[in-house]
Amino acid sequence: MLADTAELARDAAQRGQGLAAFNVVLLDHAEAFIDAAQEAQLPLVLQLSQNAVAYHGGRLAPIGRALIELASEATVPVSVHLDHAESTDLCRAAVDLGFTSIMYDGSVLPDDVNRATTAAMVEMAHASGVSVEAELGEVGGKNGVHDPKARTKPEDAAQFVADTGVDLLAVAVGSSHAMATRDAVLDTELIAAIKRAVPVPLVLHGSSGVPDDGMVAAINAGMTKINVSTHLNVVFTSRIRDILLHDPGLVDPRKYVGPATGIVRDEVRRLMELYAPWCAVA
Repeated sequence: MLADTAELARDAAQRGQGLAAFNVVLLDHAEAFIDAAQEAQLPLVLQLSQNAVAYHGGRLAPIGRALIELASEATVPVSVHLDHAESTDLCRAAVDLGFTSIMYDGSVLPDDVNRATTAAMVEMAHASGVSVEAELGEVGGKNGVHDPKARTKPEDAAQFVADTGVDLLAVAVGSSHAMATRDAVLDTELIAAIKRAVPVPLVLHGSSGVPDDGMVAAINAGMTKINVSTHLNVVFTSRIRDILLHDPGLVDPRKYVGPATGIVRDEVRRLMELYAPWCAVA
């Protein structure tokens, strides 16, 4: 069933649980993610990034419509989310297509421009009943929000939400994008402080680099929407590499993509149950 990301996140936050958000590159990934969510009886966010849209030739509609159809047919709540869109035109296209949430990423812009553009995207999306995630960035813009040394100040986060009206806020607390190792150390005290200051669910980007115990601690401290991409790509690619290494003559992609997708499905279910134990959909 097609669901709204903000509603799923608010429910998870009220329960003190994490909401799993996984990035789709291939349609096979989306099918595996939904299979895992249905097995675990947990809600899910399917994410399609601006980079993934570019990979599909810059055409949002074909892959986007497929994700919406898969989410609509699922037996658990599944939202379809545009992730890390720096293009306002892409944000508008996703809203028009039927995505249930968008993330406008103005984190590399000057702070005043980020706030103004984010607010405009919120007004546009809310007019169609679509929720919006955004990223404060590092005020001053020295190293950028994705630098693992960056930290979001609670008072800045609260003011950003007030200024823009966003439904979810991604914050910098020690993670970094595209980490292939799981050794990031999050600032749980800062997470708790931001949670106390901000009235909307918090989002952790760069979750692939966070070990299991660190993720559980972050959720317990107040983190809600957990974005994972690189870790699942590592799992997927490692399995394909192993299969092809042991059978160099294999040419049918179904015989290596299928097993690799199955491994991803198992890991997705494990992560979902880690983030939201004892929280099956009623």
